Amino acid sequence: MGFPFLTNGYRKSVFGLTLAALTLPGAVFAENSFPAPVEFEGRFRVVPAEPGKPVLPGSSVTIEGSGLKPGQTLVLQRGATVLSSDALTADDKGAVSFTFTLPADAATGLHPVIAIMDQPSSTSLFDVKVSKDVPLSGADGFSVTRVKSAPGLYQSVYSAKSNALFVAAANFRPPAAALLKLNPETLDVVAEVTPPPLPEDQRRAPAEGQPDNGPQPVALFGLAVDDEKGTIWGTNTFDNSVAVYAQDDLALIKQFPPGEVYHARDVKVDAKRGRAYVSASATNGVHVFDTETLEKVAVIEITSGIRGGEFSLMSIAVDPDGNRLFAVSRKSNELAEIDLTTNTVTRVLPLPGAKNASGVDFDAATGTIYVASQDSDNLLIVDLASGEVKHDVTTGAGALNVVFDPVQKLAFVSNRGAGTVTVVSPEGEVVANLDGGSYPNHVASDGKGNIFAANKSLGAEDATADHIALIQKAN
Repeated sequence: MGFPFLTNGYRKSVFGLTLAALTLPGAVFAENSFPAPVEFEGRFRVVPAEPGKPVLPGSSVTIEGSGLKPGQTLVLQRGATVLSSDALTADDKGAVSFTFTLPADAATGLHPVIAIMDQPSSTSLFDVKVSKDVPLSGADGFSVTRVKSAPGLYQSVYSAKSNALFVAAANFRPPAAALLKLNPETLDVVAEVTPPPLPEDQRRAPAEGQPDNGPQPVALFGLAVDDEKGTIWGTNTFDNSVAVYAQDDLALIKQFPPGEVYHARDVKVDAKRGRAYVSASATNGVHVFDTETLEKVAVIEITSGIRGGEFSLMSIAVDPDGNRLFAVSRKSNELAEIDLTTNTVTRVLPLPGAKNASGVDFDAATGTIYVASQDSDNLLIVDLASGEVKHDVTTGAGALNVVFDPVQKLAFVSNRGAGTVTVVSPEGEVVANLDGGSYPNHVASDGKGNIFAANKSLGAEDATADHIALIQKAN
């Protein structure tokens, strides 16, 4: 017996749309209505009408499913309301697609949608995220210089010792990686190296069905500088490791073996203490390295303050003068404060209003924490002393990273989904919302009033892709 698709029931509203609700006959509990369930191993994704842009109220959106069984049928439901009036059927490749238009007054936020599949029976739950349209503004208050750079830009970091901007880049089709040293005023390339591959006995075998492309460079993602030692620390996210390079000639000083730090993301250096701190994303561990001996000396584990909660690390920030490190959790939406003398967690604070907390920075002068969150599209401005959220500012879809500039006294947020960089005052005012190109990924400050933004690519023909931007206050 197949799944009964009926549209003669009562009517309800979903996303502000009026759609027919699914009604089930009384025989739904008969024995033949319970075929053997099969675990769904495919995925559903939400695709906006315009690539690289967020799903906004009034826009068209497509739900694409893959990994289904050919001929498998399904319905998509928001609550008890069916989004598609007719059953959908997977094609001979196990793919399905459904497009609909949101009303202009659709509520922003995460809307849970369930795919109910039959022949075989299975379910999958995912979110349709609707974001607020935050228009561009304030461009006349800033000067922006953009330079096309290497493909696959991730993070950048400024070194006062070298007066240089170091940039990490990684590309996968075709495989490529680079560490660049730029003139911070002109953004011209001063030096560039390709990270060497791992030793042969440490290399991963290609995934099943994938070609063996031979030795590949160990790609860098996160970066930090140690101006006391004249080094650069980088995270090798896909190799679960870290590496250390020389600032002057970009020579590799030490490549740690794979598995040293699971899914290493951010790295921060406390040069005075002689420590490098690396966040192992999707875990609760901050890994601590001695910058003199280049050895790991500790792992700081963070326990969520929420009953049953899971602290899942994303970004970290260091306050060396205050002897503290701050870390945010994307799953439990919390902020952890760590004492760097004892490597112990002193506080874990909730972040009400944050969903998928991702980026963090700290203003030592005022004791203010800035947290960017991808799924709530916002920047939280938090008073550290009280733990109170002083301001909750909508910045744009996919608020991923944030940096606070102590000279301008402004926070800069890279909104990956919206394609913007939002400038926010400590009072929670949006000073500007600047065009960030495709997928703005990271923002960094030189501590002198200059901001560096890196963005990624929609594809080979994307003219706004892979740029390093220098953002300055307009004269």
